[in-house]
Amino acid sequence: MQELAELQGEISKLLVAPDPEAVVAVIRRCRDLVASRSKSASQADADFFRDMLLAIAKVPNQIATEPQIELIIDIARYFYVSGRAIEAIEPLQRAQTLAQQLGKASLIRAASSSAGVIYFDTGNVPRAMESYSVALEAARSSNDVLGEGRVWLNIGSTLIYTAEYEEAMRCFAKVLELAEACKELKPERISALSNIAVTSLHSGKFARGLSAAEEALRDTSEPQNASQMYSRVLLENNAARLYMATENFESAKIHVEAAKQYAALSKSPRAELEAAIAEGLYLVYAGHADMGLSRLMSTLERARFLKSTLRDVLIALTKAYEHLRQPDRALIYFREMLESNRNVQQEKVLKLLKLDMKQVEEELEAKRERNVALRQHEKILLGQVAEQELFKSRIEMLERLAVTAELRDDSTGEHSFRVGKLASLLAQEYGCDEDTIFMIDLAGRLHDIGKVGIPDAILLKPDKLNPAEYSIMRTHAAVGAELLSKSNIPHLQMAEEIARYHHEWWDGSGYSSGLAGNAIPLAARITALADVYDALTHKRPYKEAWPVDLALDEILRLKGKQFDPELTDMFLVLMARLRREFTDLDTYLGQAASRSPFLQARSKIWETLRRSKHDDSGHGSRLDVQR
Repeated sequence: MQELAELQGEISKLLVAPDPEAVVAVIRRCRDLVASRSKSASQADADFFRDMLLAIAKVPNQIATEPQIELIIDIARYFYVSGRAIEAIEPLQRAQTLAQQLGKASLIRAASSSAGVIYFDTGNVPRAMESYSVALEAARSSNDVLGEGRVWLNIGSTLIYTAEYEEAMRCFAKVLELAEACKELKPERISALSNIAVTSLHSGKFARGLSAAEEALRDTSEPQNASQMYSRVLLENNAARLYMATENFESAKIHVEAAKQYAALSKSPRAELEAAIAEGLYLVYAGHADMGLSRLMSTLERARFLKSTLRDVLIALTKAYEHLRQPDRALIYFREMLESNRNVQQEKVLKLLKLDMKQVEEELEAKRERNVALRQHEKILLGQVAEQELFKSRIEMLERLAVTAELRDDSTGEHSFRVGKLASLLAQEYGCDEDTIFMIDLAGRLHDIGKVGIPDAILLKPDKLNPAEYSIMRTHAAVGAELLSKSNIPHLQMAEEIARYHHEWWDGSGYSSGLAGNAIPLAARITALADVYDALTHKRPYKEAWPVDLALDEILRLKGKQFDPELTDMFLVLMARLRREFTDLDTYLGQAASRSPFLQARSKIWETLRRSKHDDSGHGSRLDVQR
């Protein structure tokens, strides 16, 4: 630690007499230290890098340098690969700010792309997409084809996570197109092909997936280290799974055996488990059920200690029992996977909320200090406005997550915003005060946040859900309420009530608590009408959009059964007035969506992809924190 103490001393001197050249020299020494110690994942080294970040954070922003930003990215990469990604968020936010300050496109791209990877890894998909949008714009503005290809690869990998498979395919196709003009993109090209195989497996496009997997395998060099061997295991597994899906068991076996060989050479427990999963599934699909299930069960026991592969094994066991037509057994492992997923997701969300709230509190405190000279009455008015702004800022991340969950149902991401706005208008119609109307608008946007824990196989199912699937779908209400209750955000009780009770029915036959009549909180009764109307009048994976008149007739039919009779009458009067006043009611109700940074970023990405088709002249998921 003597080296660090010396560097801290030098930085302290620079704070007294700032000297850009001396700053660069110190930062370069720091980078050398990072390079020499970054192969260790020990707690001592993590503490070392944490202290280094604290030291360089004292360097004033006005003398920020390119090596300083690169150093922050280096340390963030260390936190990522050592399993401490959450600790990289704040440093990378600073790196993004400094890069924008310097105005250098290559630095903006590197810092924003790295931030996107970290956000994705910590479960904050909306912020990841926002960062990738900035990175993409920076890469294209500077004709950085290599950087652009890497960003498209990361965007596509993120879209696989959100089950937006066709959009992911378009991103990977863009990587392949750019790789034709930039030979340095060969590793990214292979990753894109691998991801196309994975995406095709999920979406049932097996022929397309097989073509991509085999092409990736042909173009992949023989792996030389453990990391490359692990990637090769995943690639062989993808090919094996695709051949199993097409019942070509002879070819599947070849890839299963190859995966086992590379896993053994890698000496990586995770690679060995992934290969064992593929072998177990192969045996089940090829007609050797007892052997396959035995292999999967022994793999499960090992995976309980190596948490990173637990989800993969549980999914494989679920698929194995589904293939064997034993749905009761499949459901056991499916539910365990769901619970494991939920716990991980909730832990990530709560950690991210804590970070976001810290940042919001710091910003608010800065505003208070700037306005200390205001007269007392002005302070009171400012305080009232600030309270509302603080609440909006605090729930912003939750709002982003709620929209992400809804994207699998509604590709525009506007459903939750329309529901919140329509619910607030109904609250106004009912005579609620201004504060309640404001709260219902924001809290209503979070009504389905619990869907973050519902698997794609259920949310995206085009057919009617079976009883077991429906029981899992119903858990989203309780899951969302639990998440909101643990968020430690003041005044969020209404959002928790809406999430928990918006599927209760007036006659008591709803879920999750079987409440009836006025026992259902008012905000939940109001939001239920807005939610059902919007869901009926828009397309979903399992249904087409209903005409508005038919949807309103259905709501009237359910008056006194599903919906509060008094609120139903008010809702129908409200809808008649809104339809007279607005020719495009969706646009009016979804105005807040147009101000969402996440949806703006998505829109910008798709517009870039669309434009690039006309403008360009022909020029297992893997994320790279260096990019």
